[in-house]
Amino acid sequence: MGLLSNLPNASISLRVLARLLSYPDAQLRSQLGDLRAALHADRTVPAERLAELEALMTTLACSDALEIEAQYVEIFDRGRATSLHLFEHVHGDSRDRGPAMIDLAQTYEKAGLYLGPDEMPDYLPVVLEFVSTQPPKEARAFLGEMAHIFNAIFNALQQRSSAYASVLGALLELAGEKAHAVKVVPDEALDAAWEEPVVFGGCSSKGQAAPGQSQPIHFVKKNAAHTSAKTATPQGVSL
Repeated sequence: MGLLSNLPNASISLRVLARLLSYPDAQLRSQLGDLRAALHADRTVPAERLAELEALMTTLACSDALEIEAQYVEIFDRGRATSLHLFEHVHGDSRDRGPAMIDLAQTYEKAGLYLGPDEMPDYLPVVLEFVSTQPPKEARAFLGEMAHIFNAIFNALQQRSSAYASVLGALLELAGEKAHAVKVVPDEALDAAWEEPVVFGGCSSKGQAAPGQSQPIHFVKKNAAHTSAKTATPQGVSL
């Protein structure tokens, strides 16, 4: 069933991981002690992965603030393969992305969660906050549907020798999945992969048939270049 069978603890871990993936400003750095204590207290993250998360938190706490903020921007805001906006991996720049955003925001609202004006519904820390509020069955299903995206980001972060890979590895384990190697697609190739012909009606050739038509949320864009499964852990503690 995976580690989410113990949801009260797993929900805490999910919220901690959401915070660790957030922009490392002064507020986040001031919370690192509490985040560390929470992860140790709930014991849902495996010991080996917890040691990696400890290394990440130590780096965030001890490194120059401007340097770690700049590295965060370089990693997550300037590379599509490492983007924390999940629909970047599912829809790219296609016309399906906007309606999918609306549908996801409506899913949150039905659960009583409302986004701030600057929050994007597909931003992974926001998604994890939502999942942490769900019953065990729904939470497992939601994380499981996103596992292939987590794995792709995990591989891209490993390729950069980034300690943030430990957070994605922990997410996979909380979903009951194992990290496995996949081919990391360059950003230029991703751009080409999302090109599509212009169609009448102002909509994508996939998904909606007309503007305003409802469209189910699916995180289904998988990397076809899977290799044999193997567990991997990030090397070093660089961001």
